Amino acid sequence: MTRAVFLNGRFLGQSVSGVQRFSLEITAAIDRLMAGSEWPRTIVLTPRMAGADAGVGIASSFKRLQLQEVGRLRGHLWEQTELPGASRDGVLLNLGNTGPMLTGQRQVVVIHDAGVFDTPESYSLRFRAWYKALQHCLVRTGAQVATVSKFSRDRIVARLGLDPERIVVVYEGADHILRAQADPSVLERHGLRPRQFALVVSNRVAHKNLSTLQGAAAALERRGMAIAVAGASQAAVFQGIDGLGFAERRLGRVSDAELRALYENAVCLLFPSRYEGFGLPPVEAMACGCPVLAAGGNAVEEICGDSALYFDNARKQTIVDAIERLLDEPGLADMLRARGWVRTTGLSWDASARRLGDAVRRVR
Repeated sequence: MTRAVFLNGRFLGQSVSGVQRFSLEITAAIDRLMAGSEWPRTIVLTPRMAGADAGVGIASSFKRLQLQEVGRLRGHLWEQTELPGASRDGVLLNLGNTGPMLTGQRQVVVIHDAGVFDTPESYSLRFRAWYKALQHCLVRTGAQVATVSKFSRDRIVARLGLDPERIVVVYEGADHILRAQADPSVLERHGLRPRQFALVVSNRVAHKNLSTLQGAAAALERRGMAIAVAGASQAAVFQGIDGLGFAERRLGRVSDAELRALYENAVCLLFPSRYEGFGLPPVEAMACGCPVLAAGGNAVEEICGDSALYFDNARKQTIVDAIERLLDEPGLADMLRARGWVRTTGLSWDASARRLGDAVRRVR
């Protein structure tokens, strides 16, 4: 590849959720791949960032990527008006669902799922209207599209009318959670005992389906166990929920070090989400030796395969049945831990970045 590559760095000024995690890890992997000439020279273009923004500290760890602040604006307005001109001499890589309409076919856009179409109840009206219009426009103007699972590819095809051959599937990685040194102090702070709690890692939005865990919470309570829920407060773009209808140890946002300790000490991860483009928490849990109990269907079953136990959200008793089976069936938890570890050994961020490079090379 001889053309310059520019990376849309708007995510560096945002708080970290699933899409931002993907963006940060892919960018760090690109930085590593550049050392072995596996990725072309790349410049990360950002809006002007205040010193408190998340990306300032993260960017300092890059060894080969160049960062360049451009323009005077921020947010979507910066992305749509100032970014196109700054990246006009090369290929633009956008990692977080959006990109500038004016750049046309000279860009790659990672669209993580079709959630604004498939689960509109989880998003504000203004947000989903903007994303629907923008993504339709990006497809019509010829942007190369990548996504994070075959499930997401099929939903994007159905909702945006895109030829599936135009979509590159880039699975996410699991190795980031193992780079963090586990911080078990999070257990003591929240009164959690090893193997005496089930972990939930999720934002509180409608499609995450957390209220279906009421029966599971009761089943665990009968055994003297608890449910601990880790996850940040909702951003304004989401339609959030607060009370879940059962007692929970509400942990809030946790660091990677704390999250690793939670995975390593939980009896299982409960993941009832009814819609996922990939499902990073189950992959993180498997990498840390934590059995996964998840709702069947969507991308989670594609990613986890036979390394997880599945339940049917439409039949809440199946969640309780899955928990009781995990706790009572000899050897089952150990089998899931072993299968999960094997499953995640093939999921690395460097491999994800290499695959994304295939999409960048498609741009003409």
